[in-house]
Amino acid sequence: MPGHTKWFIVAEIIYILLLFVVCMRVIWDTRSVSKTLAYLLFVIFVPVVGILFYFSFGINYRKRKIYSKKLLADGHLTEEFIKKVIDSLQKGNNGDNRSVIQNQRLIKLLTNPDSDDFNPVFYNNDVEILINGEAFFPVLLERLRQAKHHIHIEFYIYENDVIGNAIKDILIQKAREGVEVRFIYDDFGSKGIRKAFVRELQENGVKTFPFNKIKLIFMANRLNYRNHRKIVVIDGTTSFVGGINVSDKYINRPDSNVYWRDTHLMINGSSTYLLQKVFMLDWNFCSDERLGFNLGYFPEIPAKSTEIPIQIISSGPDSDAPYILYAIVKAISLAQKEVLITTPYYIPDETLQQALILTALSGIDVKLLVPQEGDSVIVNLAAQAYFRDLLKAGVRIYRYQKGFIHAKTFVTDRKLASIGTANLDLRSFDLNFEVSAMIYDEQKAHALAEVFYEDLKHSRELHYSDWVKRPKYKKITERLIRLFSPFL
Repeated sequence: MPGHTKWFIVAEIIYILLLFVVCMRVIWDTRSVSKTLAYLLFVIFVPVVGILFYFSFGINYRKRKIYSKKLLADGHLTEEFIKKVIDSLQKGNNGDNRSVIQNQRLIKLLTNPDSDDFNPVFYNNDVEILINGEAFFPVLLERLRQAKHHIHIEFYIYENDVIGNAIKDILIQKAREGVEVRFIYDDFGSKGIRKAFVRELQENGVKTFPFNKIKLIFMANRLNYRNHRKIVVIDGTTSFVGGINVSDKYINRPDSNVYWRDTHLMINGSSTYLLQKVFMLDWNFCSDERLGFNLGYFPEIPAKSTEIPIQIISSGPDSDAPYILYAIVKAISLAQKEVLITTPYYIPDETLQQALILTALSGIDVKLLVPQEGDSVIVNLAAQAYFRDLLKAGVRIYRYQKGFIHAKTFVTDRKLASIGTANLDLRSFDLNFEVSAMIYDEQKAHALAEVFYEDLKHSRELHYSDWVKRPKYKKITERLIRLFSPFL
């Protein structure tokens, strides 16, 4: 036998053994059945490249817990903070709150003592729903200027443009005044500010870190696991969360190329504590500091004139389970009359898809609002592959025509409202670091429902009879793309 033939056989044997080991790891390490099958097919039928792709993008970091720096588990939050949490919970009166009563099982799910996080409901809150960047940014700038003790800010996308520089100037000014300013940015989403912009912040006293700094050999998996959160905490009492990033495109001016519809939330009250905790978890992971309990970060908050119960949920590779997905599915299952969902991307796992179908088949009015065209042709095609089954079950799907709808919200029965950062896709549920606010208040839920119906005025409804008549090549293309949905 020629020497080169012998080495070729040896190489084949080694590759087959490697392939077997990788397949076993995929089966052992991947939670989703559909994703498991997708990775198995890819590593088997695309030699070498499939294995490299899996090791770059497919490793289940939730199980590996490389991000598991928990303030509570690590002891950074002391018994004094736990007592503060308990005291705040005891101040709430849910006896006549119909939203809390109807969603009691959802609340218990998110406060389960066996989970790896602590997501209590806080009652001492005033909240304001902010529609689009033109409403959000003026309020944010005003509150930043009023900061006295600290500013904690993190965004997935932060651009070096007009609004980005306006915020930067305030952060620098507040740092010069002696205010503690900490800034986290995602190194992929905010790649435009990595150099001079960040250096200017750091040179002027703003503590600044990327959440996952992209380095050559580790670039792939760090690109895959992104911090998609948008959080601002000011003086431990006021906070912001929602879908709006820091970019001029979120401000709809007369000369804007695309109308950008998004929703954000301002919280004045005790629920800021939990957004503070989420920020501090992220900060302790990416910085050289170790923040823990401090009255400056968790100050006593005076009683509000209103008691709006809010529960903050965070999930990502640092959590044992996709809690935001669980919360959405549970909220849908508890709905009695109506479910209103807005999302820019719809690539669900089987659990969410079936929850919507079962709810609609049960006679509950389910409406889903998505963009007419997403910002990715592939993602758009993948989303459309799920529409047929939804429409057949009675889910009413609307496509936003006025521009690009980027809001991530839902309302059930006009009692529960949610505003957050998570899209309804596999990336948000499994790979990204996300955060959402659950608002158990009929007035705010009604207000967000009215925003939804206002958006429907600028939307076109899809109908099952028309959808099934589309050309076969479109249907086949969508179904083929859907096979790759676990990777999108």
